[in-house]
Amino acid sequence: MPGRVLVTGANGFLGRHMVQELVARGHAVRALLRPGTAPPFPAAWAVEYCEEDLARPVNISHLTSLANGCESIIHAAALAQVNPARNPEVVLANIGGTENALRMARKADVSRFVYVGTANVFGFGTKSRPGDETRPYAGQRYGLDYMDSKVTCTKMLLRAVQQEHLPAVLVHPTFMLGPGDAKPTSNALLLELYHGRLPGYPPGGKNYVHVRDVAVATVNALTMGRVGESYILGNENLSYREAFALIAGCLQVKAPRWPIPPGLATIYGQLCDVKSRLTGRPAQLNAAMAAVANDGHYFTAHKARAELALPQTPITQAVVEAFDWFKAHRYV
Repeated sequence: MPGRVLVTGANGFLGRHMVQELVARGHAVRALLRPGTAPPFPAAWAVEYCEEDLARPVNISHLTSLANGCESIIHAAALAQVNPARNPEVVLANIGGTENALRMARKADVSRFVYVGTANVFGFGTKSRPGDETRPYAGQRYGLDYMDSKVTCTKMLLRAVQQEHLPAVLVHPTFMLGPGDAKPTSNALLLELYHGRLPGYPPGGKNYVHVRDVAVATVNALTMGRVGESYILGNENLSYREAFALIAGCLQVKAPRWPIPPGLATIYGQLCDVKSRLTGRPAQLNAAMAAVANDGHYFTAHKARAELALPQTPITQAVVEAFDWFKAHRYV
């Protein structure tokens, strides 16, 4: 009988898919939610709920009780905000949350700890030579607390593996698309394109992956993969021009026609930073986001395909499923 799994960030975009995958495989699931969060899963799933904000200091005895009886932990809770670029709440949620998750793992003596990071902790590459798990972090030049904090978390995990023999496997998704994005987060791109709010496309690009494929590979990491190893979970490398055309075709709308020169994107990002400082509120974007959009964040998931049986669902299917979900839930 599959063991009980504690899932942090269970009500997030990826978390919901992971819980569904765990339940389908017969695991008992304990979902850790922030206080005041409504239970997000059908009653028939018999998910056990616990409330705690791991971003804050938590009594060790309480952490012990949260993980008591759990064979494994999947730590997916994180704050992925990039606007503003520097945000103490992001640092607290990601680093503080991971510290508390590690404290739980030590007390519970789990057989496997799966940490969900981001592919951006590795150096990106070109389409012909995409980045992989061996390339050192290249995102420090952006000045984004999200990326920097996830690098710190990755180092924390690796130290725990080396010094404490924590049985951890690290998975690092790229840009996830698919149904069930309630906030919405990454799938907001679809809504922007559908409503014609994107005037052009920046010169960079990124790697895209179906969220369900990420959930499958992450749950596979409970029994597959090598302790102490990192795995990029991705699929298709697309320039923004290619991605916007692909998404627009699925949505049956016009794709943005005009390229946005890198220099113009940089200047606009800087002007947005000035506006943010004057108003005290985040602008539409910031200089760091503009710099990211100017670069090609291309990765290979070869290692995860080989060792975690990462599926490779076409991105067109992810887009169609995401938009169908938006329509069914009256987002459009």
